[in-house]
Amino acid sequence: MDRSDLFDYSDGSRFAGKSAEQVFTEIEKANIWKADESVSGIGSTLLQTKTIIDEFPKIIKSLKITSIFDVPCGDFNWFQRIDLSDIVYLGGDIVHSIISGNNQKHGRNNISFVHFNLLEDVQRPMDLVFCRDCLVHFSISDIHKALINILRSGSRFFMTTTFPEEETNKDIITGGWRPVNFQKAPFNFPEPKIVLNENCTEMDGVFRDKSLGLWDVKELAQLSIEV
Repeated sequence: MDRSDLFDYSDGSRFAGKSAEQVFTEIEKANIWKADESVSGIGSTLLQTKTIIDEFPKIIKSLKITSIFDVPCGDFNWFQRIDLSDIVYLGGDIVHSIISGNNQKHGRNNISFVHFNLLEDVQRPMDLVFCRDCLVHFSISDIHKALINILRSGSRFFMTTTFPEEETNKDIITGGWRPVNFQKAPFNFPEPKIVLNENCTEMDGVFRDKSLGLWDVKELAQLSIEV
């Protein structure tokens, strides 16, 4: 079964010719992902992030992480449930209205939000670049652009959504969606340092392999990543 065909926006054809900022601003304004709880979609509800909320703090502690760049941060719906009292948290998103709302509602001394385009911008070094439910919406070319910028940041670790059971990485137009397995071509990442299965129950468990993989940025920097 081609799991990318389960959503009517999967191939991204409706977004052809638009910039990434135009695409994701349109998605936010039109609520294309059709979620009442979070503008970031069903995958960012408290139900679908329960395992992350429970397990992610243990990863932070074990790796002695003191700074996190969360991109895209979306509306901070579930991440605000993580204890960030000893963490410098920076959330980045390409949609201006989301950033403005987040700073007003959630901003404080150690928590802030900035407008950020993964395809163009390079962030200062952080202990962890956390990139959940993002690259699965990018074309192969745009994934490569984002990865290059993440590696240029000089951060310690990179954590992103990956589907270990997916055999082939399909190309799409940015704005669509499909599962991505970063250990398969054309990415060929090594074995992750950590794999956190999210226990995803969307679509009656079709995406049960949905996970967060964590890699050492220095190790990824040895790969040949080209646009």
